[in-house]
Amino acid sequence: MAAPASSPRIRVAAVIPDDEGLVLVRHRKDGEVYDLLPGGGVERGETLEEALRREVLEETGLTCDVGHPLFINDSIAPDGSRHVVQITFLATRTGGEIDMDPADERVLAAHFVPVDLLAYLDLRPPMAEQLLAAATAGYPATTLYLGALWTDDTSGITETGATPATDR
Repeated sequence: MAAPASSPRIRVAAVIPDDEGLVLVRHRKDGEVYDLLPGGGVERGETLEEALRREVLEETGLTCDVGHPLFINDSIAPDGSRHVVQITFLATRTGGEIDMDPADERVLAAHFVPVDLLAYLDLRPPMAEQLLAAATAGYPATTLYLGALWTDDTSGITETGATPATDR
């Protein structure tokens, strides 16, 4: 068993709906290619909103307004080596264009994906079902705790059920 991480990392992510679908980021890490919602780690002294705006701009070239939180989940490596707490916000695109040459070398591309095609992607964390349900319901102002979501590879997915965390 690997040594546990010193503390959980906080990651923010954005659900940015558009007429073409949701904005996703195609990512390459350790030889694997998969899709993520745009976002990233919160830096010391940075608010969640500031971090999300910065990460969305860096990864996609888009600017956005940050809305309410949709989901909270944990991603905990089975060996305990990594623990990420992700807070996923609804966001509204306010400007910019999809950047075809992102600065982050791990980002291959930002692209729009129709919501009904999310289930066919290697989306990490695996939350396509919850994203589709939220889109179908019009992105209600209810935050769901999705539990611990982890993907070891494309065949090993562990997912727990969702329970409401807050209602606004």
